[in-house]
Amino acid sequence: MNEPLVVGAVAYTPNVVTIWEGMRDYFADGPAPMDFVLFSNYASQVRALLDGTIDLAWNTNLAWVRTVGRTDGACRALAMRDTDAVFQSLFVARPGSGLAGLADLKGRRLALGSRDSAQAAILPVHYLAEAGLDVRDVELLRNDSDVGKHGDTGRSELDALRAVLDERADAAVVGSNTWEAIGRERLMPGAFEVFWESPTYSHCNFTALPHVGEERTRPWLEWLFAMDWDNPEHRPILELEGLRRWIPPRMDGYESLFAAVRAQGVPQWW
Repeated sequence: MNEPLVVGAVAYTPNVVTIWEGMRDYFADGPAPMDFVLFSNYASQVRALLDGTIDLAWNTNLAWVRTVGRTDGACRALAMRDTDAVFQSLFVARPGSGLAGLADLKGRRLALGSRDSAQAAILPVHYLAEAGLDVRDVELLRNDSDVGKHGDTGRSELDALRAVLDERADAAVVGSNTWEAIGRERLMPGAFEVFWESPTYSHCNFTALPHVGEERTRPWLEWLFAMDWDNPEHRPILELEGLRRWIPPRMDGYESLFAAVRAQGVPQWW
């Protein structure tokens, strides 16, 4: 019996347990069994990856950037969700706000998510800079309500939306997954409209260090990629994790976040 690969994941919502128990059951029937360890935040998870407590980490894009920095690029990304390859940040406002693009935010108040959320804080500031705006042009209202989980809970993004509803901000930024969830769950119908959407970028990936060799990860990856949306036994787990299929990582999709982290001086560690 092969030694199980131990995967780390952050418990940002109760159904994370259901997801990873389902993943463990799926891999138990294949050539590469796995187990999992849950963490309360990404700092703890990355430390566990670095010290070898876990073999793989289910990392956010910021956790990936920080792992690259801590390992001088020796880590490798193994796989991501199809939805991770097309992630976006959406700038939203109340209908009739008069906002039609990033330039219109000059002199306005913009509500962001938690400071360690790539999609709702770090990359939005990067996009403002690309549009020729800086912190002197736009008043930033930060909502640090779930620091440590890199915005996974969506709580800080909902707090940003509430700031607009309460007229404490003129606009807010949310990740595409939060925006889709709001529409799917029919929350605040008609309250917001998108006035600018970012280019796509990459989000989460499974991260490994060099001491976990390809002879161990290759069969695990083959079994991961074999998960099938049309298989009724696989679909519940895929639905809960927010994907239709697992894909190889799109590495160029991380370039904007590396640039944003460097430009903003985002700490390479916690």
